[in-house]
Amino acid sequence: MTHPTLDPHRAPGIDEQLARRQKAARDHLWMHFAPLKDADAADVPVIVRGEGCYVWDDRGRRYLDGLAGLFVVQAGHGRRELAEAAARQAQDLAFFPLWSYAHPTAIDLAERIASLAPGDLNRVFFSSGGGEAVETAWKLAKNYFKLVGKPMKHKVISRSVAYHGTTHGALSITGLPTLKQQFEPLVPSTFRVPNTNHYRAPQHADDLEAFGRWAADQIEVAIEAEGPETVAAVFLEPVQNAGGCFPPPPGYFQRVREICDRHDVLLVSDEVICAFGRLGTTFGAERYGYVPDMITCAKGLTSGYSPLGATIVSDRIAEPFQRTGEMFAHGYTFGGHPVSCAVALANLDLFEREGLLQHVRSTEGAFRSTLERLGDLPIVGDVRGDGFFYGIELVKDKDTKETFTPEECDRLLRGFMSHALLDAGLYCRADDRGDPVVQLAPPLVAGQAQFDEIEQVLRSVLTEAWAKISA
Repeated sequence: MTHPTLDPHRAPGIDEQLARRQKAARDHLWMHFAPLKDADAADVPVIVRGEGCYVWDDRGRRYLDGLAGLFVVQAGHGRRELAEAAARQAQDLAFFPLWSYAHPTAIDLAERIASLAPGDLNRVFFSSGGGEAVETAWKLAKNYFKLVGKPMKHKVISRSVAYHGTTHGALSITGLPTLKQQFEPLVPSTFRVPNTNHYRAPQHADDLEAFGRWAADQIEVAIEAEGPETVAAVFLEPVQNAGGCFPPPPGYFQRVREICDRHDVLLVSDEVICAFGRLGTTFGAERYGYVPDMITCAKGLTSGYSPLGATIVSDRIAEPFQRTGEMFAHGYTFGGHPVSCAVALANLDLFEREGLLQHVRSTEGAFRSTLERLGDLPIVGDVRGDGFFYGIELVKDKDTKETFTPEECDRLLRGFMSHALLDAGLYCRADDRGDPVVQLAPPLVAGQAQFDEIEQVLRSVLTEAWAKISA
């Protein structure tokens, strides 16, 4: 893909403005999950606007947003109705906290979310984002068990290579040691079990269902090893993100639900990424046929037009708080912000009006088959995912599944691919939290034209990457 060049008749002084902004970025902006830039560093990409599935930088170059921002912009960029919903609400009530008070948009949104959630998940606790929603769920689980007379139940089980957030509690649940080491000691009492990466299955590599039963049973092994009287919750994403999109094998979540019920352990479905259409359903639990005790969500709830997170809670968990009048001593200043709630309501209206869930379900097969064309490349080992949420694992040897060394990963992903993909006009994620993968999660309005564009850019860049790494 060739980028459009800047208009030669553009306003005078534009280059000086861009240079000043780059200097300000290097001098003052501390970007997330990124090294601080020094005076001689390359320019920071500065994204200034978006429309549909595309964004433009400050030099006029267009990029296909193959990651929906960060698994966020479900409805696509430039949706005027969402911006107008925010402006209308800000004129009426820009802010008021939910600390023993309420406002109409929070009430209406809580009712709307409860009507969409599975089972008896009827209570909604709002936060500012996904990490806060996970933090809320863990604190709520511990508080709940104290109220029902089981104060020793406080431990959490999660999966290897899983990411659940950056606050101290959510980071403790996260299964990525390299993200945790510099912040230790963290919150104790968290334990890891195998994930559902069937491509690298240590057991039952030739039988997906048997592998799923084995993986689920490892949760029971961990519960029994720690003592069921001490384990409060299991945190699982419907499709695990870190490591490159691990869908659950058939029957996996049903088995996990049975195990949690047998040992009186809460099942938390971490759907910060998977909720609100990413998998073609409102909630990932719906897609895979299970009812958790809590759902954590954020991102797609507003399509990113305003920050908002939520922890959706079953009647069972709410009951002892309601019965005893016990206060859940937890909250966030901006949780359930009136403007964010108004945007979320408008976003859910848009989903219904435009049939975005149905669009994902009707086109996910085309997205998968388009990505699977890349399987003829020697560097592509596995293509996996569901809905509009995919990972492509990169390997040195397709037959043996040999992966790259950490040094090779660094050269391949950060040294070449991240820059090459962006230069070719595709924004996505080249990641090695686990084995090296390219992750893709375009806006839910994407269609075959975007699928083909993603495949073409990836084919070109991966072919060049293989030439470089094999040389």
